[in-house]
Amino acid sequence: QVQLVESGGGLVQAGGSLRLSCAASGSILSINAMGWYRQAPGKQRELVAVIISGGSTNYADSVKGRFTISRDNAKNTVYLQMNSLKPEDTAVYYCNAAVVISSSGHVYAYWGQGTQVTVSS
Repeated sequence: QVQLVESGGGLVQAGGSLRLSCAASGSILSINAMGWYRQAPGKQRELVAVIISGGSTNYADSVKGRFTISRDNAKNTVYLQMNSLKPEDTAVYYCNAAVVISSSGHVYAYWGQGTQVTVSS
């Protein structure tokens, strides 16, 4: 069993910053990729940013230049530094990890419980 625990959400004014953290724990052999998704009310969940084990990153166009994803492999933790926040960034942010839990090498996807980010105008 693998658990993802997120922290760092909250209420911030437009132009402000927040840093999200997500720590993975449990029966983990390796983590191929970790990422952040978000879901605003009435909208589908969308990818925000992802970082793979080698360090390569990918961002949604809407957050490029404002958000930075990073990872501490030793701690199985991923971070999302969010700067210049806008009201349209308001959403529940979910952590996702692609985890290998056994010698079979199968990769399983796990999700965190979500953390609310609210940006006021």
